[in-house]
Amino acid sequence: MSVLLAFGTAVLFATGTWLLLQRRLSRIIIGIGLIGHGSNILLLTSGGPGGAAPIIGSAPAAEFADPLPQALALTSIVITFGVMAFLLALGYRSWRITHDDVVEDDVEDRFIARRRNEDQIVAEGEDAAREQAAEEDRL
Repeated sequence: MSVLLAFGTAVLFATGTWLLLQRRLSRIIIGIGLIGHGSNILLLTSGGPGGAAPIIGSAPAAEFADPLPQALALTSIVITFGVMAFLLALGYRSWRITHDDVVEDDVEDRFIARRRNEDQIVAEGEDAAREQAAEEDRL
């Protein structure tokens, strides 16, 4: 059972990561949801096999279930719910404004990337000029 849950968790994380790398906001939101579900399953399987209730009863300590993974999973569910609600509101607002859910490149990002490439070309040209001047000095 634990191998099946580990495989399911891996599939959820892989699918969520793949969806997160897409350009559509709806796919990004679904990807974050899948990663959240994968983390919940990971937290619950890390707690080990189920046991008796952690507080009620007089069984030995080895038979009790660990309540910490359950508390962490519950916290993760609440956080994932809040993030998903925020992302859905963000996606809805983006749809109302642009009538499209494609996440576009920022103009400033393109400018910085272009400037970095130009600076790199200039630096390579300066290095070549220095090497040529050093070679001429040797002759």
